[in-house]
Amino acid sequence: MKKYKYIIMSVIMAGIVVTSACKKQLDVKNPNSPTLEQAKTESGLTSLAAGSVYINGFVNGDGWLGDSFFSLCYGYHELLADDVSAQASNQNVNLVNVPDYAILDDGSKVINTQPQIANLRLNNSRDKQGTNMFYYEWQSMYGLNNACNQILALANTVTLSGDAATKQATYKAWAYWWKGYAYARLGSVYYAGIINNEISATNATYVNSAALIAESNKNLAQAVSILNGITGTDVYTALMKKLIPSFFQVGNGQAPTPAMFVHSINTLMARNLLVNTRTSAMTAANWQTILTLTATGIQSTDNIFAGFSTANNYVFSPGGGSVALNTCGDETVSSFTISERLVQDIKPGDKRLAENFLQVKPFFNQVGGFTFSTRWKLYNAKTDTVPNNGAIQLADKTPGKQEVYIGGTYEENELMKAEALINTGQIDLGLASVDNVRAYQGAKLTKVSGTGLNLAQALEELRKERRLALLFRGTAFYDARRWGVIYDVSEGGGRTNAVVLSPNGVLSTHATINYNFLDYWDVPADEVVLNPPGAGSAPVKNPKK
Repeated sequence: MKKYKYIIMSVIMAGIVVTSACKKQLDVKNPNSPTLEQAKTESGLTSLAAGSVYINGFVNGDGWLGDSFFSLCYGYHELLADDVSAQASNQNVNLVNVPDYAILDDGSKVINTQPQIANLRLNNSRDKQGTNMFYYEWQSMYGLNNACNQILALANTVTLSGDAATKQATYKAWAYWWKGYAYARLGSVYYAGIINNEISATNATYVNSAALIAESNKNLAQAVSILNGITGTDVYTALMKKLIPSFFQVGNGQAPTPAMFVHSINTLMARNLLVNTRTSAMTAANWQTILTLTATGIQSTDNIFAGFSTANNYVFSPGGGSVALNTCGDETVSSFTISERLVQDIKPGDKRLAENFLQVKPFFNQVGGFTFSTRWKLYNAKTDTVPNNGAIQLADKTPGKQEVYIGGTYEENELMKAEALINTGQIDLGLASVDNVRAYQGAKLTKVSGTGLNLAQALEELRKERRLALLFRGTAFYDARRWGVIYDVSEGGGRTNAVVLSPNGVLSTHATINYNFLDYWDVPADEVVLNPPGAGSAPVKNPKK
C-alpha cells in the first residue's frame, strides 16, 4: 500500500520540489512552501526538519521501481557495478547496464547493438522522463538540499524554549549534514550541477563535479564545527530522537552522539575523496588524507544514519523499498537478479555466501542483456529456509527487519582505511582491517593478515571484500568506476576471466566483458532545458562518447 500521496511540481528541479505527506511522524504538510506558517514554531520546525529530509530525499513518487530512493537510485548503482541485473523495463533498468560486448569461452563475440552511452542519451529528454536514468537521483538530492535550505533559514528565526543555543545548533548540524550528503551524491555521479543555498529558487551557473564535492565538504565541515561546540548533550539527544523517525531508531540506527555524528561525517568526507579519484591517480597525500579521516571515522559501536522498513507510514516499504528487497525471492518475479560476477567474487567458505545466496535452476534472462542470466538467487529471510550460521543477512521482507544504510558504515570506513594502508606499504595492517570487517559480518574466513600476501594479492582481497561487504549500500558503481572496470577495454577497462551464463544456457568461466559505461552522468534534460547554462557555466554533458 502506498503511504504518501505525493506531488512533484518540478518547474526547475534544482530549486523546487514540492511534496505533501500523510499523517503521523512524517506529516510536514508542504515542506517547501515559501511561507510555511506551520513551521514557524518549535514543534513545526522539528516536524519540518524531520519530515522534509526523508520525504524530499528518499520517498519516491508513484510509478518508480520499488518505492524509495534506495530501490531505484541505489538500484542503478548496483546494476552499473554488475552486482545485479534486471529483466523488467521500469525506468529502463534492463538496458542501462548492458555491456558493449562479451567474448565467451568459445570465442564468440556478443555485441550490444544499442551501446549504453547512446541509450542513456537517447532517453535524456523531457518527454522520456520515465526512462531517463539521469533524472531520479538529481531530483531527489536537490529536493533534499532545498528542504535543508528551508531548515537553516527557519532555525535562525524560530523562538526556541529552554537551551535554545543547543537546539539551534542541532537543527543546523542536521541541515548541513544532509546538504553535505546531497552534494556528495550529486558530485559523485553527475558531470556538473548547481550549488544552491536559496529556498525554492535556482541559478544558471553550473559547476563541475569537483566543485560539487567541494561544496559537500564545506557543508560537512560546517556541521563538524557546530557539533564540536555542543555541550548540552541531553538537549541535543532529545531533539535528535525527534528528527530521526522512531522506527529507524533500532540497533545502530539510534540517535548518534555528537562524537558519533562527527565520525559519520569524517567517513563521508573520506568517501568523497576516494570514490571521485581514479585509483591509479591517488597520491601519497590522498592516501594520508584517507587515513586521517578514517582514524576518526565510524567505529564498530557507533550509531549511524540507517533506516528500517515498516508496514505503515514508511520511508521504504518491507516489500520493495530497497535493492535487496527487490532482488530476493523467486527470480521470475523479483525486479533484480543476482549477477554471476558478484558470486564469482565471494571467497570459498565465506559464511555470507551460504547465508544469502542459493544456487538454483538457471534463470535465463531473455529480455535483458546477454550477461544477465544467472544460477543464483538472494534469500528472503521472511519466507525462505535460510542457513543460520551467524553471518549478516542481506534481505528480509518481514516488516521492521530490513535495514538500509543511508550514510557510511563501520565496514566502509574500515575498508577505506585498509585500502589506504595497503597502498602506502602497510600491507599487513591493511589486511587486518579486511579481517576486521569479515569478522564483523560473520564471514568466518581464515585471516589474511600475516600470511605474506604481496601488494597485488592484498588489493584483490580488498576488492572482493568491498564487493560483498558493501553490497546494496550505494557505493558499488563508484568502485567500478575508480577501479577502471566500467571503461572501454582500450582504456584499460573491462573484465577478464568472468563467469557468464548465456541466454542459451552455455556457461563461460573465462569470458571477457567490455562494459564501456558512462562514468559521470549528464545533467538531466528536465533541468537543463528549463534552466539553460548561463555564462561561465561548466559543461553539462560528459564529453565521453
